[in-house]
Amino acid sequence: MPHFRSAFLAALTLSLAHSAIAETPDVIPASAEPYLKVELNAADTTDANCKLTFLITNGLATPLDKAVYETVLFDREGTVDRLTLFDFGALPVGRPRVRQFVVPQTTCENLGRILFNGAQSCAGEGIEAGTCERALAPATRTDIEVLG
Repeated sequence: MPHFRSAFLAALTLSLAHSAIAETPDVIPASAEPYLKVELNAADTTDANCKLTFLITNGLATPLDKAVYETVLFDREGTVDRLTLFDFGALPVGRPRVRQFVVPQTTCENLGRILFNGAQSCAGEGIEAGTCERALAPATRTDIEVLG
């Protein structure tokens, strides 16, 4: 009987561990490619301006001293509203950072899409040209589409 109990506890432990892993989809395996996850986490209209809140995680092997992206904002009809720069600043490895940008004279309800057109600046020790563009992993939790 003790053998049955040990086997049962081992199976239960394995099952619980598997469930915990399955419920954490944002966990990226150690073998994954380097990434810069840029998630549009919230979009709030305040005083006829749109405040965009991004959660950005540096999954590269080195910290970034500076990450600035040229972005294109589209309205709901798909027309370009404006080009702008989003300066995400310094990004440590593996530590999420929140950055907010206020887009003047437009409501968030008017924005339909944000396109990360390219990296205007991407600086850090050993960072090669094109790293911030290749590693970009855009995502959204809003009804505004985000592309890279």
